[in-house]
Amino acid sequence: MSAPRELPTLPMASSAPAASEPAAPEAGAAAERFRVEGMDCASCARTVEKAVAAIDGVRAATVSFGNAMLAVDGDVTAETVQAVVSRAGYRARPVGRRRERHAPFWRRDLRTVSTLVSVVVLAAAVVASLWGAPRAVTEPLYLASMAVGGWAIARAALAALQRRSLDMNALMSLAAVGAVGIGEYAEGAWVLVLFAVGTTLESYAFDRSRRSVTELMDLAPEQARVISGDGDEHLMPVEEVTVGARFVVRPGERIPLDGVVVSGASSVDEAPITGESVPVDKQPGAAVFAGTLNAQGALTVRATKTASDSTLARVAELVEQAQGSRAPSERFVDRFARIYTPLVFGAALAFIGIPVGLLGGDLDTWLYRALALLIVACPCSLVISIPVAVVSAVGRAAREGVLIKGGQALEDLARVKTLAIDKTGTLTRGLPQLADIAVLDGAGKDQALALVAAVERRSEHPLAEALVRAARERRLAISEPDAFEALPGRGVIASVDGRKLWAGGPRLAAEHLGGVPEQAGRLHARGQTAIILGDGARALAVFGLADQPRPEAADALAKVRQAGIGGVIMLTGDNERVAAAVAAQVGADDYQAGLLPEDKLRAVEALNAERGPVAMVGDGINDAPALAAAPVGIAMGAAGTDAALQSADVALMSDDLARLPDAVTGARQASRVMRQNVVASLLVKAVFVALAPLGMVTLVLAVAADMGMSLLVTLNGLRLLRRRRSAGDHAGGTAAGASKTDTCQEDCCTHA
Repeated sequence: MSAPRELPTLPMASSAPAASEPAAPEAGAAAERFRVEGMDCASCARTVEKAVAAIDGVRAATVSFGNAMLAVDGDVTAETVQAVVSRAGYRARPVGRRRERHAPFWRRDLRTVSTLVSVVVLAAAVVASLWGAPRAVTEPLYLASMAVGGWAIARAALAALQRRSLDMNALMSLAAVGAVGIGEYAEGAWVLVLFAVGTTLESYAFDRSRRSVTELMDLAPEQARVISGDGDEHLMPVEEVTVGARFVVRPGERIPLDGVVVSGASSVDEAPITGESVPVDKQPGAAVFAGTLNAQGALTVRATKTASDSTLARVAELVEQAQGSRAPSERFVDRFARIYTPLVFGAALAFIGIPVGLLGGDLDTWLYRALALLIVACPCSLVISIPVAVVSAVGRAAREGVLIKGGQALEDLARVKTLAIDKTGTLTRGLPQLADIAVLDGAGKDQALALVAAVERRSEHPLAEALVRAARERRLAISEPDAFEALPGRGVIASVDGRKLWAGGPRLAAEHLGGVPEQAGRLHARGQTAIILGDGARALAVFGLADQPRPEAADALAKVRQAGIGGVIMLTGDNERVAAAVAAQVGADDYQAGLLPEDKLRAVEALNAERGPVAMVGDGINDAPALAAAPVGIAMGAAGTDAALQSADVALMSDDLARLPDAVTGARQASRVMRQNVVASLLVKAVFVALAPLGMVTLVLAVAADMGMSLLVTLNGLRLLRRRRSAGDHAGGTAAGASKTDTCQEDCCTHA
């Protein structure tokens, strides 16, 4: 008997609207990437981008502040790019696709040492002033602290001014020079040193939030224990291992490459990929992923992907891209900052010209107030308030087995009000399972199950396989049929231990019995498919089969509602009766049954219009049109699935619904942090813009408030890195082997 025909595989497409960002280089693999260190805000990134784009031979240059990455497309050497970036006041180093090994932060960021020295020199100047040392001693010390702590700031400022950009380095440098010009050496030194300390701490905090990619790649060993043609084992760099090669993973070792187990049995901790805390048993034929930890048994694995194409490498690359993407809120903040900074800078000039030139005010007094306003014009805390939250939220989610494809997807997921969710393989296990047995001839249930399993033993139909699987799980002895005949559309006939038996759905039962047993009708009413076992004109037993809900489904949907989702709608291609039963079991608010893939697409569009914004959860195959139509498409079980990894807005790496509430909760928490950061930054700016012209803000207070606010929004964003207690940690086991198409339980099935 033939199994139900599967729907054709459809490609998934991202539903997130295209971000209005600078176009990335289109050279693909030809584009060279650099890690840029020393950037403190988006304006720094624009300075680097403009400087590199001006190089002869460069066709395109794109700098992402979120992941500190520069992509260059053109005929230019890496040394030339590094030299130009260095002249702009930053550092660039080429990165490879495979992995980066990071030195300690203080060795990578040269400002760490110079900032520390500047603090020491400034402290010496303050002590000398308190002891009453003459100005000939204190002023050189203040100037020395400015020179040591501000050399990198001044160099970056010159590069920005050459590109006609007023970034934070330029504003701070102008404020410090102005302070020295009016004889306020101490204040000028405090401005630069505090700014240097603040940016160093800020860079360190941002570096910590970006480390999720490096930590992911560091999980994969650098060498594999490859089996040669003569059977010997030898260590080989993972980059040199080809697809098809066999390698050994000993107990306690991490798996170096994606592959399929050839021999051996063990448990593997797949938390780095799926976020699942419970180790997964592996037998021959099971897939394993690079970076996961082998437990007690030795495994021989055949490599199915190269090191650079492994699931771990793909996830790391996608997380890095997501961290560098710009959220809609960030684009708004950037536009605001581009207007705000020149306006306040113009106001600072007006506070010098109008009171002094027209009203005869004191130059030093109004210049000092203008310098304070100049510092307040720096939009540092505002422009980093969104990126730090996006970088932290995306990095933390990746560690929990949830891949969020950037700031756009993060904000879209946070706004979702309605959840549309596929049934088969998503809410259910995706495989028919034995749910009930009604014995009609007085025999025991196990005896009846062993008998029907013997009849169905040679059948390939999913319902027959479910009966055989149930008998084997109960360790029942299954006889080998003497003869077997498939009756397409009706069932099977087989001879078992000299008895000619039949098994099938209502059509076959009606042929032999003249009707259908009452028990079959009751099972149908419960949403189960009835298989009747008979001997001639006598019915022996009725078996109810159904696609069982996942153990974690009801709890996951309850937690999704707690996270703020207003309604959960189940979409399925199955019949009304089955849909109603499953919806009641998992606690869905409503359901729509009998849907083809194109019907699911229309259903999602209608839900989005009526109850918007909608997130669609599915397996990425026959749900592809609906996933693409939804504002947020969430793919289940994406580990090892390139299409889902590449195309989904959100990918749950494990086949575990418990990750769904984690994803929604994390996105909403990130959205709250973004709002907190933006509102706090704007309030502080508003207060100091109002107070500075009144002479109520000193230069030191202005820079302390500016950098203090920057550090606060950074630390607030870093809170998102803390790992939540995952909902999946206490969930039941996940269902393996979920089918990619709805399991038909209509009366048109082979058995029915």
